[in-house]
Amino acid sequence: MLKLRDYQIELSSKAADLLQQYRFVILSMEVRTGKTITALETVKKDGAKNVLFLTKKKAISSIEADYSYYKDDFYCKVINYESLHKVEWEFDMIVLDESHWLSSFPKPWKRYRDIKKRFWHLDMILLTGTLSTESYSQYFHQIHVSYHTVWNKYKNFYRWADRFVKTKQIKTSYWWATCYKTANYDRIMSEVGHYIITFTQKQANFKTIINEKVLYVKMKPQTYSLINKLKKDKVIEGKDDVILADTKVKELQKIQQLCSWTCKTEWWKWIIFDKSKAEFIKKHFKWKKIAIFYLFKAEEKLLKETFGDTITDNLQEFQTTDKHFFTQIVKGREWISLKEADCLIFYNIAFSALSYFQARDRLTTKERLENNIYWVFAEDWIEDYVYKMVTKKKDFTTKVFEKLWQNGKI
Repeated sequence: MLKLRDYQIELSSKAADLLQQYRFVILSMEVRTGKTITALETVKKDGAKNVLFLTKKKAISSIEADYSYYKDDFYCKVINYESLHKVEWEFDMIVLDESHWLSSFPKPWKRYRDIKKRFWHLDMILLTGTLSTESYSQYFHQIHVSYHTVWNKYKNFYRWADRFVKTKQIKTSYWWATCYKTANYDRIMSEVGHYIITFTQKQANFKTIINEKVLYVKMKPQTYSLINKLKKDKVIEGKDDVILADTKVKELQKIQQLCSWTCKTEWWKWIIFDKSKAEFIKKHFKWKKIAIFYLFKAEEKLLKETFGDTITDNLQEFQTTDKHFFTQIVKGREWISLKEADCLIFYNIAFSALSYFQARDRLTTKERLENNIYWVFAEDWIEDYVYKMVTKKKDFTTKVFEKLWQNGKI
C-alpha cells in the first residue's frame, strides 16, 4: 500500500488547486523528494482521466511502478520524449518530467516545438529539480510551452527578452553574438512565480552531508608534451592520422580529452594515451564499492580495460553484486540511484552546471548521512578552472574560455 509523506500530500493539494485556477503548474522539487508521486497524486486530486507522462527512457519503469497505485483512478501513458511522434491517443493532461529539457535559449529545442504544436491546449504539470542552472532565461520555453500561461502574449523568446533580458555582445571564435543570459529574476517571478511550487531536501528533513574532494594525478611527461605541442602548433601529426585544434573550441576539446589521457583524431578514431588516471582510481579505492561517471567514449573503453570484469554498466548487476558501476555522465545524471556505492567518482568534468548538480546527488537517500564525492583531475591543468565555474552554477562560456587562455592553460 502506498503511503505518501505529509509534505507530498500538502504539495499535491496545492498543485491541484493551481491547476484548477491556471491549468498549469511547475513542481520544482529537489531529487529524492518524490516529484513523481506528488505529480500522480496531483492528477488524482485534479480529476483528470487520460494523462500523457513524458520522461526519460530510463525512468519509464520506475514511473510505471509508481503509477500502479493509481491505475484505478486514471489512465496514464508513460513514454520517453523521443517517442512523442507515436502518440495518437487523446489526453486531457500532460506531465513533462525533467522540464529543463525544454530550457534551451534563444532558439528552442525540437522537443519544445513538438509539445507546443500538439499539446499546447492541455492542462500541464512540469517536473524538475533544476528549473534553471545557467540563466533565468531558461524559464521561458518551459512556461511558454503551454497556451494557458501569461507568457503566451509573447510571440517568441526574442520578444520576451525585450522585456526581461539585458542583452550584450560577446565575441565567439568566429563572430560577435548577442548574449541573452542576464534575465531579470524579480521581474520574471512577478509574472510567473504563482505557477511554481518549490521544495528542497532540507524542507524534507534530509540530513545528508556532501563531502566533495578533488584528487590530482600527474600525467606522464609525454602527455604534457603533447598538450604543449597542440597549444603551440595547433596540430599533432601522426603516421596515419592527425589531431587538429584549428579553432579555440576544438583546442579546448582536445586539451580536455588529453587531460583524460584520450583524444579523438580528425578521422574520428579514439586514441588512448595513458591509463594512469584509471589505475590511480583502481588503486586508491581498492576497498570501496564505487560508481564512476565518465565523459568521452574512449574513457569507457579505458575503464573497461583497467577494471576488467569487476566493473559493469548494468545498474541491476551493480545493485545486486560487488561489481563497480560506470556510466556516461549525461546518461546517468538523472533518474538512477547509486545508493549502493560507497562513493561516487568523476573521471572527467562536463562543462555543464546541470550535469554537476544532478549527477553528484545520485547517492542521496533520506536515510543516508554522507555522500562522498571525488573528482579526479590531471595535475596542474584546466579541470580546476571548469570545476570552479560549474560549482557556481555556471556552464562553460566564452568568458571562462578567455580566463583559461589568460592563465596559459589553452
